[in-house]
Amino acid sequence: MAAPEFTVSALVSVLLICSVASYPNGKVAMSCGGMAPQHGHSPQPEPVHQITLSQTKFKPGDQIQVTLSGPKFKGFLLEARDAEDLSGPPVGSFTLIDSEVSQLLTCEDVQGVAVSHTSSSKKTEINVYWNAPRSAPNHVRFLATVVEKYKIYWVKIPSHVLSQPNAPPFTTPAATAQPLTASPSVSRLTKSFSASECGSKKFCVRSPLNCDPETEPACLFLSFTRDDQSVMVEMSGPSEGYLSFALSRDQWMGDDDAYLCIREDQTVYIQPSYLTGRSYPVMESRGTLKDMAWRLVDGIIQCSFRRNITLPGVKNRFVLNESYYIFLAEGAAHDGRIFRHPQQPLITYEKCDVTGTPKNVGGSHSSPLLKAHGALMSVAWMTTVSIGVLVARFFRSVWSKAFFFGEAAWFQVHRMLMLATSVLTCVAFVLPFVYRGGWSRRAGYHPYLGCTVMTLAVLQPLLATFRPPLHDPRRQVFNWTHWSVGTAARIIAVAAMFLGMDLPGLNLPSPQKTYAMMGFVVWHIGTEVLLEIHAYRLSRKVEILDDDRIQILQSLTVAEAEGHVFKKAVLAIYICGNVTFLMVFLSAINQV
Repeated sequence: MAAPEFTVSALVSVLLICSVASYPNGKVAMSCGGMAPQHGHSPQPEPVHQITLSQTKFKPGDQIQVTLSGPKFKGFLLEARDAEDLSGPPVGSFTLIDSEVSQLLTCEDVQGVAVSHTSSSKKTEINVYWNAPRSAPNHVRFLATVVEKYKIYWVKIPSHVLSQPNAPPFTTPAATAQPLTASPSVSRLTKSFSASECGSKKFCVRSPLNCDPETEPACLFLSFTRDDQSVMVEMSGPSEGYLSFALSRDQWMGDDDAYLCIREDQTVYIQPSYLTGRSYPVMESRGTLKDMAWRLVDGIIQCSFRRNITLPGVKNRFVLNESYYIFLAEGAAHDGRIFRHPQQPLITYEKCDVTGTPKNVGGSHSSPLLKAHGALMSVAWMTTVSIGVLVARFFRSVWSKAFFFGEAAWFQVHRMLMLATSVLTCVAFVLPFVYRGGWSRRAGYHPYLGCTVMTLAVLQPLLATFRPPLHDPRRQVFNWTHWSVGTAARIIAVAAMFLGMDLPGLNLPSPQKTYAMMGFVVWHIGTEVLLEIHAYRLSRKVEILDDDRIQILQSLTVAEAEGHVFKKAVLAIYICGNVTFLMVFLSAINQV
């Protein structure tokens, strides 16, 4: 099982294509051997770029200028090989002429044996020096891979042969005859997939759970149908870029068998791949897939293929008659290159055997731990703390009678709600660390704000234990400190919640989440403003009374009684509205 920190959310960055073009900084040492970008496309047959050398003969220790030139290109990889063994390791080393456009690479722990680009800026010519080694072969040939754009590239463009003065004449090695493998046939689907056989003949994964791609365009659909020793796979969903699914032995990314349907212009490419660790997927041969077909209608990608249950001798392809977690995702693509998808993949709740009894299964875009984190924080900072603040600010005179332990009722309610806030915050704070197995580097400012809120939530009750007596000179300092810490915690908590709603680990549905949070903020501020205005008007009403002590006391009593009724009514309405917003928010969390 992969390490805990390799969470499913890492799949957000994993489903990218490994290539020279995918690395605009030119760090492509992993391509040193085959020199072939893994773009899921075929290289161009006829090179339009050329390699020229400053001389045709060389001796060990010589420095030869090598020039790669031609139409504008973005990326390149240049190496020198033994001309009689082009599949061997690079020979010699390079020296840069212009480090702004080219850089040295380390291949197989040997430094400087290859040269690549430093950025994706367009260029027409690259010049470097090649340093002939002491143990140089008799004949050397330079090879270059050139990338014009993602799907247009040339692999191993050869130079003329560079020979030592006394070397025997160079003869081109006889090519090893290899039968050409016919590309797997791909056809067009004539009609949409249907969920009518889900649970009877098909093993289906759907989101929403009971949707049908035939009648619901927004349905994210994946089905497996066993046919003797093979399985027919169907995948459908709305996407402007790609759909993908992966089979995983656990709920963490790493060592997963993945398949992608990538839209390019008005075509869909079906591509198997393999996920290793937190690296980019390795694109595999499509030769293991049969009966490939696709359909592209109104932004809906549909693709299907057949795969044998077992593939003896084929690496990285799982046998299909075992149980796996299934990941289902969609994301953006451009020019055949895929990018990080904006939402967590749908992950089945349990392992599934897609060749077993046909079933209907669902999944979640978020871990139960992250859902619990969001729910607990919502209860704490949308409900308990908000009500506790209102009680302390406006209900001292309403509930001034002593309650348990000789303390006023308002204080007991306030303390209970604030302690509940601190406890809920502490529990919720721990859950993401349990899920991630550590700190999240992809969560932006949210974890930093969360740590600040956690610190203030613990500090506030600790400060309260040192509250001076009512008439103590230090009481005013305490009151301002207590108010400042509490207000800062509430503001930062709301900011953290707004940021947390858009994180891939939760990514609540829009616009429901935004309306719920904005509505809550406006509702709470409006309630505080209303109670402040009421308190001000009540104080003014008492000030303008006649200067008759009895009349003042009588009027004050009547005014306070009226004020108490008003405050209680406002609080009751506020709690109802607060709970409504909380329910909307919790419902949004439950939907992911």
